[in-house]
Amino acid sequence: MYDVKSPRAVDFISDDEILSSLKYADENRDNRALIERLIERARDCKGLSHREALLLLDCSLPDLNEKIFALAREIKEKFYGRRIVMFAPLYLSNYCVNGCVYCPYHHKNKHIRRHKLTQEEIRREVIALQDMGHKRLAIELGEDPVNNPIEYVLESIKTIYSIKHKNGAIRRVNVNIAATTVENFRKLKDAGIGTYILFQETYNKKEYERLHPTGPKSDYAYHTEAMDRAMTGGIDDVGLGVLFGLGLYRYDFTGILMHAEHLEAYKGVGPHTISVPRIRPADDIDAGTFSNAVPDDIFLKIVAVLRIAVPYTGLIISTRESPQVRAEVIKCGVSQISGGSRTSVGGYAEEEKEEENSAQFELADHRTLDQVVNWLLRNGYIPSFCTACYRAGRTGDRFMKLVKSGQIANCCQPNALMTLKEYLEDYASPDTQKLGEAAIKEELKRVPDEKVRAKASEYLQELHDGKRDFRF
Repeated sequence: MYDVKSPRAVDFISDDEILSSLKYADENRDNRALIERLIERARDCKGLSHREALLLLDCSLPDLNEKIFALAREIKEKFYGRRIVMFAPLYLSNYCVNGCVYCPYHHKNKHIRRHKLTQEEIRREVIALQDMGHKRLAIELGEDPVNNPIEYVLESIKTIYSIKHKNGAIRRVNVNIAATTVENFRKLKDAGIGTYILFQETYNKKEYERLHPTGPKSDYAYHTEAMDRAMTGGIDDVGLGVLFGLGLYRYDFTGILMHAEHLEAYKGVGPHTISVPRIRPADDIDAGTFSNAVPDDIFLKIVAVLRIAVPYTGLIISTRESPQVRAEVIKCGVSQISGGSRTSVGGYAEEEKEEENSAQFELADHRTLDQVVNWLLRNGYIPSFCTACYRAGRTGDRFMKLVKSGQIANCCQPNALMTLKEYLEDYASPDTQKLGEAAIKEELKRVPDEKVRAKASEYLQELHDGKRDFRF
């Protein structure tokens, strides 16, 4: 039985409820009056239920689909303006004991190069990332209690935060590791992590168990209930995600919104972020063997409707997607992207040889961070390296209250400009610097509070004079 407040995965991700929602959307995809009412109601920026959102996703009426995309752009502009948050993944280890059939880290893969970074190697990776200009990382590693115990993760986080190279510093470490215990989540919280990220892969329990035949990750309930344990352990910023292309996209789209609703109802705050990766080729994995691949037009609509359904949540797109697709999804809802990424273990400090492949998936966007920043600026966006809310304790429900009230703009907008200024002063190419300075000048005029605007101008001059790390 469906129960959004139940602690049991099979209750808050109810197969019967999802199938009923799919049937409802099938029956109403041409219901113009109903869909128009939903679009109009969504303008209040309070979101939609999973069932309502699925109906918008399934809408078959071209003129209303145009309105759906327009509304997604409107909502994104309202909450995020032209800001795009930048980050990079850092792969620490590809040792793994799981048997996931879509991931080259699966334990039966004997020809992938297995590698685990030492603390000195992590130091070299972090310095390379700092020299690009990154301030925010997401650490990734396979599940292996012997090679990748929680103690290794905690030590690595400490190492990452400790490194100050030239003007570089990693100010926020998000963590994407396997489902674990409340005790371990408390340790991660004490280590100062930002967001705990865990992809569900697929919410269909039968498909999940088929795709995860062996290893700890095969336990559907333990995996799906991980966010509840993370929040019990004190982590109030959590990030959801599915790997589109594994299961039926309509099912997983509905499931991820039900998970978001569960966190809001059961824990008092919804997800900080939602990621929307699509399956990619990797080592011994042929993406073409997965029959549920999501085409670009549907993928764009998934992003647009997610933005409407969960307007306050950050939507993340990685370098799994091509520059062309990334350009389109940014227009309709994405607010965070990676840049200059490497998905191999140790791939930043030293270029990995092709025969020594340790990557989790093939990249579709090979541009450097500076090229991505330049591209964003040329298209009217403000690349942001901001980590201020995390460092000021504006997380979880405190962050959401500020977002919903609109007050967050007086922090996010100037903070984005100041972190962009840091990037321009320390790392940017001359062309990027020129574009960035012009963008800062224009965007500063849009800071709503006059006193904040004046203080931001003062801080920007001090950044030019050599000082660093100002924030509201």
